[in-house]
Amino acid sequence: MAAPTSTLPPAPVAAPPPPPVHRRRRHRVIPWVFAGPAAVLFIVFFAYPLGASLLQSFTAERDGASVWVGFDQYRRMASDPAFLESLFNVGLILLVQVPLMVVLALLLAGLLNQSWLRFKGTWRALYFLPAVTTLVAYAVVFQVLLKTDGGLANQFLAVFGLGPIDWLNDPAWARISLIASLTWRWAGYNAVILLAGLQAIGKEQYEAAALDGAGTFATYRRIIVPQLRPVILFCAVTSTIGTLQLFDENYVLTRGGPDNATLSPVVYLYKTGFEQLDFGYAAAIAWVVVALIAVLSIAQYFLFGREKRR
Repeated sequence: MAAPTSTLPPAPVAAPPPPPVHRRRRHRVIPWVFAGPAAVLFIVFFAYPLGASLLQSFTAERDGASVWVGFDQYRRMASDPAFLESLFNVGLILLVQVPLMVVLALLLAGLLNQSWLRFKGTWRALYFLPAVTTLVAYAVVFQVLLKTDGGLANQFLAVFGLGPIDWLNDPAWARISLIASLTWRWAGYNAVILLAGLQAIGKEQYEAAALDGAGTFATYRRIIVPQLRPVILFCAVTSTIGTLQLFDENYVLTRGGPDNATLSPVVYLYKTGFEQLDFGYAAAIAWVVVALIAVLSIAQYFLFGREKRR
């Protein structure tokens, strides 16, 4: 005969005792101990300078004192030929250099992704190397390359009976030299990003294209470019934002000259603030650059959102 099963409800489990008061206080304090230094550094070196520069953009130096001038500094930019020329220069670079660099990076990525290519790691490192080159080495390379008297570029042209060209002192050639140097420095960087996207495309799609008799151009147009559209868009937008922040290359090579031909808003900001000591106007230029970058970032958000909805 089986033993009767008990129908009594289980005994309630006693709640654990609350932790001691000192332990609760310690749990509340410990996060602030770790986050506090970072918060202080953020306030001192980011939030405060940001707010101070915004206020400074509404002031001007008058008789040795800083006076409130409202939006005068921003209205001044609308009639400042140097600032307008700097916007024209970055606009020209955006229209010429960014598409050229993205197309070149796409071709390089396709080449680096070929199965028959040997020493792939070495080639990728070589193409990525200009992106991590120091400014000193960058300046030395291009000054030797583009020097009017005895530069390597003019020596090469002389073989065909051409030149010499004053690469860095003629306004038109200075713009071309800057675009070429920017393309040299950043095409490999974008190629590595595009290469990562290329390697995410399945091999069966290439095999299907080969069975259909698609050539290299048709493979790029029908498979590679549509699949890489988000990555290409990312490269184009980040390159556009980088162009608006352009400072290193044109300041090292030409100081923004000749005749402001390679002047960018950030170089003009630097000259206004640290050479002419007009900090109010320099702060206003900085905030206009920030506004332009913010507009492009918002455009990037909507473009990426459209890509995700497709």
